Amino acid sequence: MSSQNLIHGEWSSKLVFILAATGSAVGLGNIWRFPYIAGENGGGAFVLIYLACILLIGLPIMMAEVMLGRRGRRSPINTMLVLARAEGLSRYWGLLGWLGMLAGFLILSFYSVIAGWALAYILHAGTNSFSGLDAGGVQRLFSDLLADPYRLLFWHTLFMALNIWVVSRGVRSGLEQAVRFLMPGLLLLLLVLVAYAISSGHFGDGFRFLFRPDFSQVTGDTILMAMGQSFFTLSLGMGAIMIYGSYLNRQASIAKTSAMVVTADTLVAILAGLAIFPIVFASGLAAGQGPGLIFVTLPLAFAQMPAGVLFGTLFFILLGMAAWTSSISLMEPATAYLVENRKLSRPMAAFAVGGVGWLLGVGTVLSFNLWSSPIGLTLSLPGGSVFIGGTIFDMLDYLTSNIMLPLGGLFIALFVGWRMSLQSVQDELGLKSVWIFKAWYHVLRFAAPVGIFLVFLKAVNLI
Repeated sequence: MSSQNLIHGEWSSKLVFILAATGSAVGLGNIWRFPYIAGENGGGAFVLIYLACILLIGLPIMMAEVMLGRRGRRSPINTMLVLARAEGLSRYWGLLGWLGMLAGFLILSFYSVIAGWALAYILHAGTNSFSGLDAGGVQRLFSDLLADPYRLLFWHTLFMALNIWVVSRGVRSGLEQAVRFLMPGLLLLLLVLVAYAISSGHFGDGFRFLFRPDFSQVTGDTILMAMGQSFFTLSLGMGAIMIYGSYLNRQASIAKTSAMVVTADTLVAILAGLAIFPIVFASGLAAGQGPGLIFVTLPLAFAQMPAGVLFGTLFFILLGMAAWTSSISLMEPATAYLVENRKLSRPMAAFAVGGVGWLLGVGTVLSFNLWSSPIGLTLSLPGGSVFIGGTIFDMLDYLTSNIMLPLGGLFIALFVGWRMSLQSVQDELGLKSVWIFKAWYHVLRFAAPVGIFLVFLKAVNLI
């Protein structure tokens, strides 16, 4: 079977695909989560383990997902149906497309709310709202934002509208033009912040925090955390990479472009750490703040540093841009499906996806204020009782990150590694080196599924 005919168009060049896929992968997690967990789990030791996991899980699954997308040339649901039929397999493999598309859509609904915080903080930073605040004042600023559903709803609405505008314009005029501007701009802002961090006098402290190997901190949990980060950081299992792969032309090397995306994603995460932690240390603040590092610790640092208004504004613009490039990729699979199956125009499809995502996101908005009391069930077990539930945001986050995405990645590996014919895989992947293909194929068939399954078990607290 040859690749299917184009439906939505394709990227104008391999570089644009790399920018788009990197934009999908680079998001809020890259800016704070990777540097934070690296520093707290052995620094350079964690980075080495993470890079090994990227080679054994992230890169193989990304190549497989891009390959499926380019071979099917449709939305993830229709791609899986078409490929299953071509391979003589059950139509139930179409459920893999549904799983990815639904996961991406649910993530979009709450991701838009969190990204709205970044937009709100662009305004705070630009109007010098951090000036004169102590630690308590910065914490109150953040708490007041979360406690106000109307402000959260405004920023959520604005961010979703930006996504609808880009996605409604199509592949060449919308997605491509957005990533052509946003990704170079994101990298430029990162480099400006790193340059400032170098001048802060504490760059060496930040560098050591990230890269000094401390193998005494490495445990089994550290390895599982590195596996999970290598998988989740690349936007795998949510249909975004599959749909972007469907717009990749036949001449581009899937292996080379995927490797470039993985390299760029990792580079952005490392640069973010090199930009953030010297600023934190220069202000005498603690680095181990998790999500609060962005919205509490850093604003306090910007309040104390020279030119804090400028660099604070640049940082939150950077954060907003990273969120924007990720979220448009989350909208694209469902939008493409409505265009294909419901014959909607692209603007109407984008508005429908964005509108429903916005409505579902209202539940996340209220999770931080009016509906902040957790809901769920308490199960009585022999070893004690277990509460299953939380706020709407908690449940959506847990369902997608811990259940749907690992299962999506696992079934991608199983479909390509065990159900597609070897000839189909070789034909689409187009690797000229036999030994590289065999290495990738065996890793995809054995190491990647085992690694993802372990991450899944860890995520649901079974190991």
